[in-house]
Amino acid sequence: MKKKQIIALIACMIVGIAGFTGVYLSEQSNKEQQENNQVAMEESEQGQEISQQVAQAQNNSQTVEEGGQSAENEGEVASSQVASVINPGQTTEENLSSLQDGEKQEVVATSNEATLHFTPENGLTWPLEGNVLLNYSMDSTVYFETLDQYRYNPAMIIGGDINSKVKLIAKGKIKDISTNEETGCTVVQDLGDGYEAVYGQLKEVNFEVGDLVEEGQVIGYVSEPTKYYSKEGSNLYFALRKDGEPVDPLEYFE
Repeated sequence: MKKKQIIALIACMIVGIAGFTGVYLSEQSNKEQQENNQVAMEESEQGQEISQQVAQAQNNSQTVEEGGQSAENEGEVASSQVASVINPGQTTEENLSSLQDGEKQEVVATSNEATLHFTPENGLTWPLEGNVLLNYSMDSTVYFETLDQYRYNPAMIIGGDINSKVKLIAKGKIKDISTNEETGCTVVQDLGDGYEAVYGQLKEVNFEVGDLVEEGQVIGYVSEPTKYYSKEGSNLYFALRKDGEPVDPLEYFE
């Protein structure tokens, strides 16, 4: 009887040990599984984070490329706009005529040259103090003593001593300086609005072509007369033109 009890006790102990061992192994297995799952989750999160960083880097690179392309496109558009406004193959007048009113104003505003305007109502100052030797006459001929003939006269011939100062009649720009056998050294001044003043029989001209000049400035001095005016004597040949046609200066003087 006592022997049976001992065997039963040993059996219970074996069963208890086996149960405890099973429970322990099960807990260890669960713990190990949980640790594996935790590692897998962390690796997955790290992988997602790396993927997000790579995607962000790609997006940034694409944005930079798009920005560069946009700037390049804007530069091309700006260049095409400038080319569409100013055509180097056209004259200034043709370019301006092809622009809209607002664009014309912008071009004029950025121009370095002053716009010339001539108002006949304001009157002109005389270029030289002296007697009028020959009046303007395009309706009938007048007598030229040196030439001993009657001719049409597109200018006023104003007598003056050699070296007398010749003054500009109005504000304008020097358009041309040339010499010919009839009027000697001759200067053409652009007054604006189609008007031009012509000064002949000059010497020691104080300006160059392209110069902007003001009323009253000394343009030069009376020179010795050419052979066409030897009997009339030293003088200033002065003409006024509108759109290339001569007009009577006397009607414009104050």
